[in-house]
Amino acid sequence: MLRTSVAEPALDAAQTVRSYKQLAKLEQAFRMLKSVELELRPIHHRLADRVRAHVLICLLAYYVEWHLRRALAPLLFEDEQDGAADDASPVAPAQRSALAQAKARRKRTADALPVQSYRDLLRNLATIAKNRIQPTLASLAPFDIVTRPTMLQARALELLHLRL
Repeated sequence: MLRTSVAEPALDAAQTVRSYKQLAKLEQAFRMLKSVELELRPIHHRLADRVRAHVLICLLAYYVEWHLRRALAPLLFEDEQDGAADDASPVAPAQRSALAQAKARRKRTADALPVQSYRDLLRNLATIAKNRIQPTLASLAPFDIVTRPTMLQARALELLHLRL
């Protein structure tokens, strides 16, 4: 049973349950802020403005990560159809979509690329490098070479609408 102070016309029973379930996502976001990934703590600032600025930067980092996870969901062990099951019955337990179950079972995307964790995919993307080549001959100007992305990296860059 859930109880709310919001009047019935503004929030019906189904919306009340959906709102309550959204709290779990909010709590997960705060846990992530305190975890190793975003490191909201420890705060080594003494001045109130600096503490507020630190928290704002961490919240912005979480927001960017949230968008990255959504954009990269086809390559991750995450459900691309987030919240689709909530429309059927707000009281029913959350169910993974058939697509997410297939990805987890095969460990491959629909494009036959390996499915990754978010952290592993970022590590993989971090191997893309831009190297400045300085030829030994004085007559040749320095130039840059960017490593050629793998198929997985190319797909991730495509999902993020980025080009090298």
